Amino acid sequence: MEAYLQEWVSLLLRWAHFVTGVAWIGASFYFNWLENHLERQNARGGIAGDLWAVHGGGFYYLQKFQVAPEQLPDKLHWFKWEAYFTWFTGFSLLCVLYYWNAGVYMVDSRVADLSSLQAVAIGMASLLLSWLFYDGLCRSALAKKQALTAVLIFAWFALLSWLLSQFLSGRAAYIHVGAAIGTVMVANVFFVIIPSQKDLVDAVREQRKPDPQKGVNALARSRHNNYFTLPVLFIMISSHYAATFGHPWNWLVLLVIALVGIGVRHWFNIRHLEKHSRLVLPFSLLLLAALIFALRPEPKAAPDPNRVYPSTADIMPVLQVRCVGCHQERPDFPGIAAPPLGVLLNREEAVDSQALKIFNVVTVSRIMPLANTTQMSDEERKLVARWYAGKMQTKEERDTDSNE
Repeated sequence: MEAYLQEWVSLLLRWAHFVTGVAWIGASFYFNWLENHLERQNARGGIAGDLWAVHGGGFYYLQKFQVAPEQLPDKLHWFKWEAYFTWFTGFSLLCVLYYWNAGVYMVDSRVADLSSLQAVAIGMASLLLSWLFYDGLCRSALAKKQALTAVLIFAWFALLSWLLSQFLSGRAAYIHVGAAIGTVMVANVFFVIIPSQKDLVDAVREQRKPDPQKGVNALARSRHNNYFTLPVLFIMISSHYAATFGHPWNWLVLLVIALVGIGVRHWFNIRHLEKHSRLVLPFSLLLLAALIFALRPEPKAAPDPNRVYPSTADIMPVLQVRCVGCHQERPDFPGIAAPPLGVLLNREEAVDSQALKIFNVVTVSRIMPLANTTQMSDEERKLVARWYAGKMQTKEERDTDSNE
């Protein structure tokens, strides 16, 4: 019953996290697009620019003030709760999914011999330290040098990615880098951006000049948040793609994908300008293509027609001991209420239908069994690899026969 309730709590939190994240990042994307498409030549009388748009069967006319209107309207809409609830639901999901079952989802004895408490402490420390480093950097004299600041921010998260990959499972390392970035983003909103906006509103009401430095700081933090979005969105979906977090150089894979995301985001930010680098997007896509090429599987050895390969029946005892605890109709593994991704491995026909997936997660990325909690040996993994090779040879023989 505990595992069943945990799964429902996880599902509802993940759903809420996804919805609020879409609202927050969607608003960020929209206002960034709006800023880049204002008609600046229409600037007049305190108006910095305006824009006409059509959506949902109606026309909209928007104006941006250079500073603020002479008198504030009765209703002023703020964009902050999307950020706060995205972080709250995300951190709650982190607690329910990772911290509740740290021994399964965070600890990997092949990486480091940690207790569950130590793994959780490392994960939570990564969030706090990321904010302290980032905020200290942005408040220092170095913040005036934007390019250097950007490099140092990226260097911190590169170091964090490497460090976490030395202590936590690949999946947990990725998700904590994402959680650290998300924590920085929402802290920017709470501690810098919203206070700056409140100061601006109060200045208009009190008929005084707003503090310009607060506006400068808020703009810088907002820009950082803008560039964080695509990397953090990738990390949100990364747990579905074992070829990334399951790679021996998983931290480097993450950094390359983050660079691609930052490059793509930068292109969207500058493409409206008359003079901009047209190489940003092609270079980013070439970098992604190079990564895909580098992660390609090793060439398959030529099949040996005289070799006897293991049958599905031969690997069933291994799967029964190492995998079926989770992958059966009613899992008996602690903390698992339903077979992950609906994959069943307690019947031969089910195993045959999942041959490629089993081969990939057991012998290529080696992420299953999760954190190797059931202690699958290298010999057992090689047995699965030979079984899959036999399946492929049989398939090629069938294809040859059908073509003839």
